[in-house]
Amino acid sequence: MHLIRFSSPIADYQASPQNRGGRFHNVHPRPANGPKPDARTLWKFLFNKPANTEPGSTLPLQKLSRAALDAAPERSLYRIGHSTVLIKLRGGWWLTDPVFSQRASPFSFAGPKRFHAPPIALHELPPLHGVILSHDHYDHLDRATICALAPKVDVFLCTLGVGDRLIDWGVPAAKVRQHDWWQSSEVNGLRMTATPAQHFSGRGLGDGNRTLWASWVIDDLQSPSLLRVFFSGDGGYFDGFKEIGQSFGPFDLTLMETGAYDEHWPYVHMHPEQTLQAHQDLQGRWLLPIHNGTFNLAMHAWWDPFEQILHLGQQQGIPVATPMMGERIDLNQPHACTPWWRDCMPQSAFAEVPVPELS
Repeated sequence: MHLIRFSSPIADYQASPQNRGGRFHNVHPRPANGPKPDARTLWKFLFNKPANTEPGSTLPLQKLSRAALDAAPERSLYRIGHSTVLIKLRGGWWLTDPVFSQRASPFSFAGPKRFHAPPIALHELPPLHGVILSHDHYDHLDRATICALAPKVDVFLCTLGVGDRLIDWGVPAAKVRQHDWWQSSEVNGLRMTATPAQHFSGRGLGDGNRTLWASWVIDDLQSPSLLRVFFSGDGGYFDGFKEIGQSFGPFDLTLMETGAYDEHWPYVHMHPEQTLQAHQDLQGRWLLPIHNGTFNLAMHAWWDPFEQILHLGQQQGIPVATPMMGERIDLNQPHACTPWWRDCMPQSAFAEVPVPELS
């Protein structure tokens, strides 16, 4: 049995403009009079969630194999779960915020449990050019997955302090590149830039905001047809999206947080209408909602993120791709997917949410 250590040694990053007093900070402080969870909210979240926050039946997915990935065309994208996305760019594979464990938790016996298995087993993944990490929360940074992946990953791109965690876990330091906001790395003709986000960090008692959080801009610089993808990571809505859009947009596809929202924590998680606005601020073309469909992390129905963002996108003429886990998306020509989640929704739910018509 291994002793669980909730925090690991983190270097001093006070030279960063985002760091004050040994802790990282958002551009805009949390409003003093803004909504935030209280004891009643926490009790309900931990012990009295509505039944519809988890599926009542097994979710469908498309199984993936190593052979299928080896044969996948350039610029293929697959949702693996939550914020884990597998992308093929310039002949190599990239993975965002990989979480393959059964729970998003420091414990194997408690904490948010997966709704579905990953569409491909961890050991079947091909060698990876890189892993992109947005921050260190358990639903985005999974120690068991990182340690299993380390031998087959060329480089881990992460934020300040998160790299210290990886090195402490045994990832060779030569494979780790840490970034402050607006800093970039170029790998095999791709440019990856850490951009601001409005969130927080920490994995245990006493280490809150010791590591930085970020969104990421992925640029294919050397192909004849330029491709630009935005990965939101986690966070609330803020004017930083517009700044990123002005600096890097337009984006061919945005991978946008759409899930785990609540009226008590809008500062750190976007509601669907804010997700859509952020996509517009970024000058995005196609929107692909992530941070949903895998873990029970809020009080809303598990299907609500899909229905809400699809409805809002249709209202405003914004194309939304909602692939089943394991379904291929062609980054050159994304497609509107079938609403796979509806087969698992109770009939009563269709009267509770604005169900978009399919085009």
